[in-house]
Amino acid sequence: MKPPIKTHSSQQLGIITSAIKSFSTSTCIRFIPRTTETAYVDIQSYNGCYSYVGRQGNAQTVSLNSNGCIYFGSVQHELIHVLGFDHEQCRSDRDQHIQVLLQNVISGMEYNFNKINTLNQGTPYDYSSVMHYGRLAFSKDNVSPTMVAVPNPKAVFGTAQQMSQNDINRINLLYCSK
Repeated sequence: MKPPIKTHSSQQLGIITSAIKSFSTSTCIRFIPRTTETAYVDIQSYNGCYSYVGRQGNAQTVSLNSNGCIYFGSVQHELIHVLGFDHEQCRSDRDQHIQVLLQNVISGMEYNFNKINTLNQGTPYDYSSVMHYGRLAFSKDNVSPTMVAVPNPKAVFGTAQQMSQNDINRINLLYCSK
């Protein structure tokens, strides 16, 4: 893999650290500093904000670009991907809550709205989830919505700045109830 495009500042590292620690206050998840572990999360500043969904083994890269990804909720979002959770608007039951307007999506980005069998853990659809994209996500013109809430098209979503209670509940149900 290429070297990071930029390193994180001490202020950015503080935000990342705070978001990492937030998991230990509301869940049983404990991210610990790597010593000799062969499977670990490797946070770097590559282009964009991204992570694979679920454990990939060995070094699992999480990109938190230092120009645009260093927000408390964004860090939580990517770490929730590491834990195996997908975007809220991809839930198999999303059509009861969100209408996806593929005609407004940038060509080639439609896959971001594929319905998949997600780890819902019996929790309700959550417009307040830190895993929910906003109504203009991947919009062709940044004006036409790519998603509209159902049945209330005025419902706000995709604005979370931290994990919702449902996000926390899903993590706890998957990892902490055993």
